[in-house]
Amino acid sequence: MRSIEEWRQAPRAERLARLALTGDELARAIAGQDASRLARRPDPVNWASVEVLCHLRDTEESFLHRFRLILIMDEPRFPTTNPNRWAMERQYLRNDSAQALEAFVRRRAETLAFLRELSDEQWARAGVQMDSRGRRTLDDFLAVMAWHDPNHVDQLSRALEGRV
Repeated sequence: MRSIEEWRQAPRAERLARLALTGDELARAIAGQDASRLARRPDPVNWASVEVLCHLRDTEESFLHRFRLILIMDEPRFPTTNPNRWAMERQYLRNDSAQALEAFVRRRAETLAFLRELSDEQWARAGVQMDSRGRRTLDDFLAVMAWHDPNHVDQLSRALEGRV
């Protein structure tokens, strides 16, 4: 899989196209799977497939919220998120996989519509993540998302197979 830096070097259109694939990839991966298999963790630490879907759904909402703030504020600061905490507090294992996927697909469509309307000047606007990641432009965030998606699609597939 490509690194974030490799995705950063890819043309913006290619990164946007990568994001457009994820919903279908996830749908194919979970097609025909029963709820118990989707909620089965490969080990006590790693996420089950439903948890991966919920993570993608919630991260998508977070990304779009941050993107909107970046356009209306000068370099807004974002707190560090804790995905494992979200998984526990939001009870990802109790979520319905199909509903999580549906919400992700809907949110991703909103994100893509938002991103496709940005001007070159807007792509250069940035926010600051209050962790080691620091300042990121909207273009940088697009590279992160293009890297993030295939990693989690792979994680979901491994979880279905019972692998870490």
